[in-house]
Amino acid sequence: MADDGYIQGPAWPMPKFRFEVDFGTELHAVSFQEVSGMETETQIIEYHKNTTSPSEIKSTGITKYGNVTMKRGVFVNNNTFWNWHNQISMNIIQRKTIFIKLLDESGAVTMQWTLNNAWPTKITSTDLKSDGNEVAVDTLEIAYEQLVISKS
Repeated sequence: MADDGYIQGPAWPMPKFRFEVDFGTELHAVSFQEVSGMETETQIIEYHKNTTSPSEIKSTGITKYGNVTMKRGVFVNNNTFWNWHNQISMNIIQRKTIFIKLLDESGAVTMQWTLNNAWPTKITSTDLKSDGNEVAVDTLEIAYEQLVISKS
């Protein structure tokens, strides 16, 4: 096998279908249908250099984090996320550290995304259709202040 300059390990990328979300003390290994939006972006500050040959210099600005969207089936008597969202009042909210864990075939964590100072910004309840046969799904949108990615 040719050496492509990568760290030695499995030859194939990890599948993304086996994961769990850990919300801390009361909610471990929560199952979601989908988790998306784990992103970070550093703004660019541009300024011009005043020399004999004008050029543009780029520097780093503020780092921004996108909101994470999580989709989960609706369960009887489980209002945990609605209750968390209802606590929001004049910038008073219980912020959490959330761990999103990608698992291998044995259930071991292979990669982890940590959302620091996270809180719910939006919850969308399922749509209802009398002629549908899909599972009822709620959507939870989480804002956070820092994204840390680590490998196990």
